[in-house]
Amino acid sequence: MLNVGVIIGERYEVVSRIGSGGMADVYKAKDHKLNRFVAMKVLKPEFSADTNFIRKFQREAQAAAGLAHPNVVNVFDVGEDQGVNYIVMELVEGITLKEYISKKGKLTIKEATSIAIQVSMGLEAAHNRNIVHRDIKPQNIIISTDGKVKVTDFGIARVASSNTISTNAMGSVHYSSPEQVRGGYSDFKSDIYSLGITMYEMVTGRVPFDGDTTVAIAIKHLQDEMVPPSRYVPDLPRSLEDIILKCTQKSPDRRYSTLAELINDLKHSLIDPNGNFVNLSPLSNHAQTIMITPEEMKEIQNSGYSRTPDYEEEEEREEDYDEDEDDEDDDEDDERGGINTKLEKAMTIGGLIIGAVIICILIYFVASAAGIVGGSGSGQENQTQQEDTGNAQEMVTVPDLTNMTEDEARTALKNLSLGYSKGGEEASDTVPEGQVCRQDPAADTQVEPNTQVTYYVSTGPAEAVSETVTIPTGLIGQSLSQVQSQLQELGLNPVIEQRKSTDVAVGNVISLNPEEGATVDTGSDVTITVSVGEGDTMTRIPDVRGYEEAQAVQIVTDQGLIPDVEYSYSESAGVGYGQVYEMSPQGGQRIEQGSIITLRVLTEPEETDTQSDSTETSTETSEGSGTWATVSNLKIGQPDNYEGQMVRLRLVQGSEDAQGGTTILQDQVLTFDENGEYSVGQITGQSGESTGTLYFDVMDESGNYTTIWSYPLEFSEQ
Repeated sequence: MLNVGVIIGERYEVVSRIGSGGMADVYKAKDHKLNRFVAMKVLKPEFSADTNFIRKFQREAQAAAGLAHPNVVNVFDVGEDQGVNYIVMELVEGITLKEYISKKGKLTIKEATSIAIQVSMGLEAAHNRNIVHRDIKPQNIIISTDGKVKVTDFGIARVASSNTISTNAMGSVHYSSPEQVRGGYSDFKSDIYSLGITMYEMVTGRVPFDGDTTVAIAIKHLQDEMVPPSRYVPDLPRSLEDIILKCTQKSPDRRYSTLAELINDLKHSLIDPNGNFVNLSPLSNHAQTIMITPEEMKEIQNSGYSRTPDYEEEEEREEDYDEDEDDEDDDEDDERGGINTKLEKAMTIGGLIIGAVIICILIYFVASAAGIVGGSGSGQENQTQQEDTGNAQEMVTVPDLTNMTEDEARTALKNLSLGYSKGGEEASDTVPEGQVCRQDPAADTQVEPNTQVTYYVSTGPAEAVSETVTIPTGLIGQSLSQVQSQLQELGLNPVIEQRKSTDVAVGNVISLNPEEGATVDTGSDVTITVSVGEGDTMTRIPDVRGYEEAQAVQIVTDQGLIPDVEYSYSESAGVGYGQVYEMSPQGGQRIEQGSIITLRVLTEPEETDTQSDSTETSTETSEGSGTWATVSNLKIGQPDNYEGQMVRLRLVQGSEDAQGGTTILQDQVLTFDENGEYSVGQITGQSGESTGTLYFDVMDESGNYTTIWSYPLEFSEQ
């Protein structure tokens, strides 16, 4: 264990100890050369003399050092100093996904999908470099304080090749794929399986396979069918459940071929939650459950599993294999597997007798159908009627639950072997409060036994909206977003004013006009005076496009800025409902703390009057207030001196400083197509400005951006 203050590699000063794993300790250190804090993984002293462990330790660095992606913890340096082997990595402030799930119990559908997309993007970058992680689990996924999701700990990753064979399934057993626990071939699809298990845990709060021992859990991965996540989460969208089930197929051939396909389906699920677009391959004739052989059981028992927290690495246990003892066990199995000769004869005679009985029964039914036995020739009709009656008895008629209490409705459904779930509560003018007012499927519908019936409970007649409302007390001192939300729920229109204040925190409300407790008409304006602090501190606007509303508000607030949330629909948003699709000013700009940042959150489209819309559009056009933008599919070529660094794109127009402008994207590694082009999409510029320049900046080792190329742009009124 290193002491605080020790200098490693004449550069890294140990600040504190973060955690410990099976092979290494992790420290927070300060890089005095670049003046930044980093995470440093140091191989434990007891392993320093073991060449096998050192080789695995160095392999981790080699596997991860080639990755440069926003959703992967970056590796900065690797080295050895006086017998201390170390890796220097990006320091990510945040919590692991495991801790986040433990705190919340289970995640919302949008949260789980967003996290899964970001993890998939990080893994896709690794797979594109032929790197298999082989230990995807919530403990190795970090959610940073700014909301980014990063994959860490490529400690057991290997470069994928034709001989990537594992004799010990080293990943945590709860998330290991069937091919890993069998000790077989592990490829990119093993990561997809583990990610599917992780998604299952995110939406349900539990793992699909659990047991008292690692061997019991491993056997379940091989043989047991997974309980569908909708069993625990009845309102789980069909598309997301299909995605999870496809990721966790026991046969690798039935999983997603690439992470790109998985990402596309996850994004599609945000737009069409209950769509039937996930293609689940049918089982082939030979895809049956395979029993574990004694040899495979021994292999599973000889495999070591362990759980590790954030920044920790799985301890690899290499156990000796006694071939003589194994041979003796095989001999004993052969002796126990022999079948007694007398028993074999008895089974043969019994089989012949059963076969004769079956033949006699078949002859009887054939004769009955032909009218030879059983009277008239209407035997076929009687048999058909009996079959129809049997089929009709298999169906159940859904009862009418209207005006029943919840207990009465559940009892009625149980008596008919039907399932039930409460869909929620809603107002009803005809059904008293506390009684069932609606159900799905409807009454008198013919369904199969065990079908789930969803019922809704009445809250009584809807209350009439009063013409006046009272502004609640206790709003002074709360955040702007909280006060806005409460006033809007009352049908009031918040109007924001800013004022410098040394007493009230940035973003909190100083006063209201009308004051708290005042009675006003619905729809009235209420002026909210919000604190901007002292107003003399500069900060950089974070880019929160694509984030959930609550997460984006928190990130903007943490920067000393004031979020102003607006809700609207846009066909070209490119994000899911409830996520930020546009912000003003745009991210990346430097601005005074206390400034208001408008966040536009995507909502579902509302039906509007086409004629009215067209009239408004023509009016805007006639007044010359249209939007100035580039072509919808703007592409830029790859600069000759671009080597895969982080990129920032800036738009500069008119009299703007060439070092400033509007940030289009930032902190991203761009991937150019086979023609050497990258699609930026449509860029919106300043009204009335027909030209501009797009600057291509790259990040250097010190974290600063430098311009290496620029593109002239033309804008037109849309």
